[in-house]
Amino acid sequence: TVRCASLLAVQPKSKKTLAKSGVKNIVVVEGVRIPFLQSGTSYADLMPHDLARAALQGLLNRTNVPKDVVDYIVYGTVIQEVKTSNVAREAALGAGFSDKTPAHTVTMACISSNQAMTTGVGLIAAGQCDVVVAGGVELMSDVPIRHSRKMRKTMLTLNRAKTLGQKLALISKIRPDYFAPELPAVAEFSTSETMGHSADRLAAAFAISRVEQDEYALRSHTLAKKAQDGGLLLDVVPFKVPGKSTHSTDSSWSDESGAG
Repeated sequence: TVRCASLLAVQPKSKKTLAKSGVKNIVVVEGVRIPFLQSGTSYADLMPHDLARAALQGLLNRTNVPKDVVDYIVYGTVIQEVKTSNVAREAALGAGFSDKTPAHTVTMACISSNQAMTTGVGLIAAGQCDVVVAGGVELMSDVPIRHSRKMRKTMLTLNRAKTLGQKLALISKIRPDYFAPELPAVAEFSTSETMGHSADRLAAAFAISRVEQDEYALRSHTLAKKAQDGGLLLDVVPFKVPGKSTHSTDSSWSDESGAG
């Protein structure tokens, strides 16, 4: 899946009619996203911050909000690219924001983007910021795949070896199983529970049958297709993939995108 979106929230200077006594009236100004695409397709050669940057630029173009009025940028992501672990920062710089504009990234499984939004609301509510951009991004086309723990340990030790003899001795200890890669697990580390297991537990707890789940999923996809065909997905901004075509609609089965 590829996903990316951006959301702009502000502390309004006027129109207090909706504000509660003693509580700041925080409003969402606008939200955009680039199209959802299936992993391994047009976004395959990009990096997560590329998608997030496109969403940020789309948000700026739609709102005409000056970049220098944005106090903070926060993004959510699940599987982090190690080269750009603070994807919010890299995306912000790529979109033309000042290096003086703070940005950080949060992760909280599938609600990482929601946590980014609530973090932005919290910053405004606490009086630290007036304008915050929050969003999320996910790129499954190029997830980090690591060497095995044994191989990593050997490589780090090899880097500290002083003599040729020491290096050859370490290399001679490498065995075939050292080359087995470690794939990222879409599971909770402490319990090893996957999203599917969690969903099954919740379905059982609330007595939701598989038929009801399938009917709901079919309804969801049907309405999404209807909304797309009817031009109702106004949050989607076209994205020109470098060296490839421009995408303006979601693919049928998608898992990659960026939003803000």
